[in-house]
Amino acid sequence: REKRNHHFEHSYNSFSFLHLETSGNIATENWSPVHVGLAMTRVRCVVWACLKNIMAEPKASFLSWKYAHYFSFVEQKERNVYVRCNLCLGTKTLSAAANSNSNLLKHLGTQHATTKLVAKASGSDTGTDDTSPRAPKQQRLSSFLRGSATAIQAKVNQVIAGYIVEDMQPISTVESPAFRRIIDLIPGATRQMGRKTFSNYLESEYTKMESELKQTFEGLSYISTTADIWTGHNRSFMGVTAHWINPATLQRQKAALACKRLKGRHTYDVIASEIDQIHSLYRVSTKVTTTVTDNGSNFVKAFRVYQQEQRNDSDDDDDHDDEEIIFTDVAEILDNPTETEEGIVLPPHQRCASHTLNLISCNDIDKWLLANPGTKAVYRSSTAKCMAIWNKTSRSTVASEVVDDVLSKKLNVPCSTRWNSFYDAVSRIVEIPATDLSAITHSLQLKCLSDKELHFLKEYCATMKPLTVVLDILQGEDSCHYGTLLPALETLMSKTLEVKDSLTVATGLPEAVVEVRAIKVRFACVLESKDAMLAAATLPKFKLRWVKEQWKKEMIKGMLVAECHKITPENNLFFGFYISSLKPQTTLPVQVLHYLQTADTSMEILNQFPKIKEICLRKNAALPSSAPVERLFSLGSLVLSPKRNRLSDKRFEKLLLMRYNHCIITAIFL
Repeated sequence: REKRNHHFEHSYNSFSFLHLETSGNIATENWSPVHVGLAMTRVRCVVWACLKNIMAEPKASFLSWKYAHYFSFVEQKERNVYVRCNLCLGTKTLSAAANSNSNLLKHLGTQHATTKLVAKASGSDTGTDDTSPRAPKQQRLSSFLRGSATAIQAKVNQVIAGYIVEDMQPISTVESPAFRRIIDLIPGATRQMGRKTFSNYLESEYTKMESELKQTFEGLSYISTTADIWTGHNRSFMGVTAHWINPATLQRQKAALACKRLKGRHTYDVIASEIDQIHSLYRVSTKVTTTVTDNGSNFVKAFRVYQQEQRNDSDDDDDHDDEEIIFTDVAEILDNPTETEEGIVLPPHQRCASHTLNLISCNDIDKWLLANPGTKAVYRSSTAKCMAIWNKTSRSTVASEVVDDVLSKKLNVPCSTRWNSFYDAVSRIVEIPATDLSAITHSLQLKCLSDKELHFLKEYCATMKPLTVVLDILQGEDSCHYGTLLPALETLMSKTLEVKDSLTVATGLPEAVVEVRAIKVRFACVLESKDAMLAAATLPKFKLRWVKEQWKKEMIKGMLVAECHKITPENNLFFGFYISSLKPQTTLPVQVLHYLQTADTSMEILNQFPKIKEICLRKNAALPSSAPVERLFSLGSLVLSPKRNRLSDKRFEKLLLMRYNHCIITAIFL
């Protein structure tokens, strides 16, 4: 800049000298052609000298470079030229030597490797000509897509598969012209998959997901499964989901194992065979601690017949000497196989706690209310009037509009297949103000609920509310364990009995829920279960806080110490001189006591107590409810829609399992 200013100053002085030299002639107007020629020659010499001094700078090498049109000249300092790249975003400047453009060429090769460089035509200037193609000022999207075209195409295929599977779209979407126009806009997507090619791609992704699940199960010791049967579009399917606690993160994880087509009658032997085949396919038959199902008689009989008998360890070695060797004809067994000789062995069975609570709220309580003289009449009349309102509003659009005008919301209608539906429907009616409820029944030409009936329904909702809260807790997946069942039942019984003194119509309802024929009867085995107590005690958020009796606390504490002793390898106890100073018989009770007294309620505290952690992983692998497999069927109804009723059974199962396990979406974002 200083040199340029010096050149301009020299030019100004030259013009000033020329003006002073000729000013006299201009004033007197005595110019001759000789004077004019000398003056013009002097002007041309001065101007040419100025331009020569300006252009004879070190940036002459940059101006003559064939890729100079990709840069904009900024300034020069001594022997360096400063330019700005037209392909980069922002205002960052680059420097290069006056006689070398290697730095600029290196910048194009590293930062804009995907841009095809075009040399400027011979005789063109630095790119200021409007006829020459201008370099793009914004970086192209293709520059962000690193890697080869094959890698880009693979990523595009994953995104397409994720969209089809996650949004449960038909496979024929990939051949839609509108969808293809969208994919054409993605840089690097050079190949469009047809329906057959995309189906093969989904097959490979499903195989990959299946192998990853098997590899994950190999590193686990304890797994739980849930099983149920779903019927939709005149087809039946057996669904199985797996659940476990990650030993490293102590977080609950899940996966769908199967949703197989089940043909024929749903007998106990067919159910047992299907469950055993699914467990064997993923090689988890010996790792499944519990299989949770509903209270269906076919499931209960299947596990009663094919479940492996529980043996006591103390009785294993008592009578080996008195046993006789029995020879069996193998040919006879192969010719006449029996039910118990098919090799089917099922894991321990656990009934769904949510389904049991639903039976209590729907069947047991209904029978008690109808059998009790004090509640029989009011229960029948109140439920009949509520049912009339539900039927009217669900079948008539005019009636639905009347309710919407008064309440600005709709009424819930009970559903026999959905838990808590009756309570939700009754509580919605109870929440309506008496004047609005009278206006609705008068407009619908129905009988209005009396004050006694409304009071009874309010007492019913107050008594049944704890049960519905427990139902929602037990149906959880991420933070719910089998150890949650006993504390939930104990809290349910105590909170239900608390409302007994405030009731005036349904006075005996709390005792009916807890003692008469409900919780203590249907959950009798669970309330005395050793596994349920250990599962609750090994969960840091519960421990023994849910136990009220002191003798029961001491009993569970002794059970936990005895279970920790079983984990200690017996072969290490043989050489007593190695561990005589440790005294494991005394240290284990101290460790259990220290765990129970710790105030930390997070799962990470189990890492400080390895033996208790081992017990927790085994006892809490199961869920108290079979709600996860019901959610699998809810997704199945969205995949197997009426418009896709020709979807094959195998294809439906693979699409549903990939959707439930989120295998493709996980692969995209990893």
